Amino acid sequence: MSIEIKAPSFPESVADGTIATWHKQPGEACTRDELIVDIETDKVVMEVVAPADGSLEEIVMPEGSTVLSNQLIARFSAGAAGTAATAPAAAPEEAQASVADHSDVSGPAVRKLLHENNLNASQITGTGKDGRLLKEDVLNHLKAAVVATPVPATAPTQSVDASTGSLHRTSRRVPMTRMRSTIAKRLVSAQNDAAMLTTYNEVDMSPIMALRKQYKAQFEKAHNGTRLGFMSFFVKAAAEALKRYPAVNASLDGNDMVYHAYQDISVAISTERGLVVPVLRDVDAMSLADIEKGIVGLATQAKAGKLTMEEMQGGTFTITNGGIFGSLLSTPILNPPQTAILGMHTIQDRPVAENGQVVIRPMMYLALSYDHRMIDGKEAVQFLVTIKELLQDPARILLEI
Repeated sequence: MSIEIKAPSFPESVADGTIATWHKQPGEACTRDELIVDIETDKVVMEVVAPADGSLEEIVMPEGSTVLSNQLIARFSAGAAGTAATAPAAAPEEAQASVADHSDVSGPAVRKLLHENNLNASQITGTGKDGRLLKEDVLNHLKAAVVATPVPATAPTQSVDASTGSLHRTSRRVPMTRMRSTIAKRLVSAQNDAAMLTTYNEVDMSPIMALRKQYKAQFEKAHNGTRLGFMSFFVKAAAEALKRYPAVNASLDGNDMVYHAYQDISVAISTERGLVVPVLRDVDAMSLADIEKGIVGLATQAKAGKLTMEEMQGGTFTITNGGIFGSLLSTPILNPPQTAILGMHTIQDRPVAENGQVVIRPMMYLALSYDHRMIDGKEAVQFLVTIKELLQDPARILLEI
């Protein structure tokens, strides 16, 4: 029985999607609910699975195609055996050729490498089970090809520099993904449309580091393995500061200023596909453990491409942590329609003056970028100072003073 496979119904805010990766090819056997294709939208990657046991009959929309909601993208044969299942019945010569050609390779990472480097699977010796081609086989082949490739005498741009022994240089052109393209447009729009300014401060992390050291083991034991990190302190401090300075927790809608009576904080997470900012809802009512669990859950979903549209929308304020990559100081860009974003940075021992003495303290630079159309400089500075004071005296976070 032939079944039409259609693109999912996209939310109203998503006009269309792009076929990112076909994980199955025509004739390949599939089991029910097995991943067939990834469809990338402006914000999330949506997965389409097999409707039943059978095989993929025809791909209507190839990789890179733009599709609309519920548009036909493939046809599926329910109950039909795929070519992988019938291959052993072929003639010995054909079976041998099939193994040599690695036609049974189904790993998406392998197919992607082969496609990007214009390679034929039959040129590479597979070291997996039954001669199956592995990702490491392709990478080793590419490394060997770079070393062994002769440099044509008629191509001066590919010649070997005798003084350094360096090989010829190559370039690879890859289309920008839909998600990264959308991120780029939003970042440029934020800079062009907002009157963006940034104010800086620094915070002594000694109190929080001492608190974590003292209660780390007890916290983890009491909360079933949840670790006490720095982010939960920053999120709670931001939530308290947002209540004191409502303009920082507001957004712009045309000529209207929308003030939110809740604190939904977006947390920037870096993934292979790009930067995403899923939202922690009602942070003010969450404990430090709830925040840590929420961040870990969102990060896991983000890296697996499992975030939903609902988890990506509706934040009132954003926190981004460039410090995990070693950033000492940066200027974060607004996440529209929000009017402010807090940037965290790496913790570094620095000499500071304390009670007339020079001491070494673990210091972190903080950066608050804000839309000057909505927030005055006085409010922005006071907001950041409030976060600093709360972090340098963590008891105030719990006591809300």
